[in-house]
Amino acid sequence: MAKAATKSKPKAEPPRNIAVNRKAGFDYELLDRFEAGIVLTGTEIKSIREGKVNLREAYARFQRGELWLLGCHISPYQPGSYQNHEPSRDRKLLLHKDEIAQLAEALNQKGLTIIPTRMYFVRGMAKVEIAVARGKKKYDKRAGEAERDAKRQIARALRRDR
Repeated sequence: MAKAATKSKPKAEPPRNIAVNRKAGFDYELLDRFEAGIVLTGTEIKSIREGKVNLREAYARFQRGELWLLGCHISPYQPGSYQNHEPSRDRKLLLHKDEIAQLAEALNQKGLTIIPTRMYFVRGMAKVEIAVARGKKKYDKRAGEAERDAKRQIARALRRDR
């Protein structure tokens, strides 16, 4: 008798980063992180698949009870011709109601903002990781740099002693 064919679940592949906002970790203290969907047009998703996204100047803001991503630059898709999208248009973020309420409550506190930290694909859909952040002062940045330098020197000394 032949064995019955068993279906195995495909392994979940890790999210594939499209764009990372490296400057966010340096300029801001990141408090809470959320995964949000993003409303895109056809040429935008094609351009994102090519990796032509810049999150450096982007931030999120509430408008009419919805969360919008502003300042995110997605380059026009070259073969898109007349159907191309506006590169810096506002894009709606998709979150659950309780997450939106959490973010709205966090924004009411003084000095907090919402910034995108990275964009990636999950099961073929583009997602944006957003973070509630507090801006760092100049002396905070210097302290972070000094800490990184100290760790680097310790690692060098340990390697040298081996």
